[in-house]
Amino acid sequence: FVLMLIALLIQIVIHEGGHLVFGRISGYRFSSFRIMNLMWIEDQGKIKLKHLQVAGTGGQCLMSPPDLIDGKIPVVLYNLGGSLMNIISAAIFALLYAVFYNTTFFSAEMILLAVIGVGFAVVNGVPMRMGMVDNDGHNALALSKDKEALQSFWIQMKISEQTTKGVRLKNMPKAWFQVPSDQAMKNTMTAAVGVFACNRLMDEHRFDEADRLMDHLLEIDSGIAGLHRNLLICDRIYVELIGSCRKEILDGMLTKEQKAFMKSMKNFPSVIRTQYAWTLLCERAENKAGKILVQFEKCAKTYPYPNDIESERELMTIARQKAKAEE
Repeated sequence: FVLMLIALLIQIVIHEGGHLVFGRISGYRFSSFRIMNLMWIEDQGKIKLKHLQVAGTGGQCLMSPPDLIDGKIPVVLYNLGGSLMNIISAAIFALLYAVFYNTTFFSAEMILLAVIGVGFAVVNGVPMRMGMVDNDGHNALALSKDKEALQSFWIQMKISEQTTKGVRLKNMPKAWFQVPSDQAMKNTMTAAVGVFACNRLMDEHRFDEADRLMDHLLEIDSGIAGLHRNLLICDRIYVELIGSCRKEILDGMLTKEQKAFMKSMKNFPSVIRTQYAWTLLCERAENKAGKILVQFEKCAKTYPYPNDIESERELMTIARQKAKAEE
């Protein structure tokens, strides 16, 4: 069992390393590299260790994309690089097993690494939706079929690049946040741009517009990933709390599924912010809210994006001001 856990961790590192290697070959530049909740991020030319846990993912390698040429960038190797590296490593580990099969623990670890490597390649390379996120194969397929999706992918990578550099969403080019048509939103990659448009409105404190857009995007048939969908609901709960604060609306959004999601993402800044607003404006429990604030500040110390923390602090201040005004 211990050997299996070690093999899983090694193959996760190999998988994300594959994205890094093949991304570099394709002209991408390093931005961040995450394994479980440990995240290495480039900050002013230095690599710093931060912490970020994203439900449904064991790791992630984000890179800055090359410039668009005739509306295109290389995407297949970057997206499938992890699965390719898993397959290559599985072949090497299988060879090592064949050579050292009489060495009990070493041979056992080699065969585990080979089997898990093949498993990772299949699970990540064959197009499918994995829980709350789409896998690499699904992304590669979506990008190869849709020019608009390819542009959306580039925008997402540029937003990630600017976020890493400390730029807030409200200060990024407005052209990156044009809301796609309902038809275009059916593509998972393009749907993410619609989600970012909501996020930008939240950062600009245009709450009524944000709520209307989030309500619309959550109602239509779209390709919004589960992770993004639940985070949008989290934002809608916050907007309702600082607005009309209608119990029936809040109860309708805070479903059993949403509660489970927020519990799994309890250390994510926007989730903590919404919990803080809920405690102040719905439960009216100041002492409990104080403990949540301490939790937020603890998260802020190691969170990779201080610009996001700045935005969330502003939203928490708005909630606190409303609570004081209603005393």
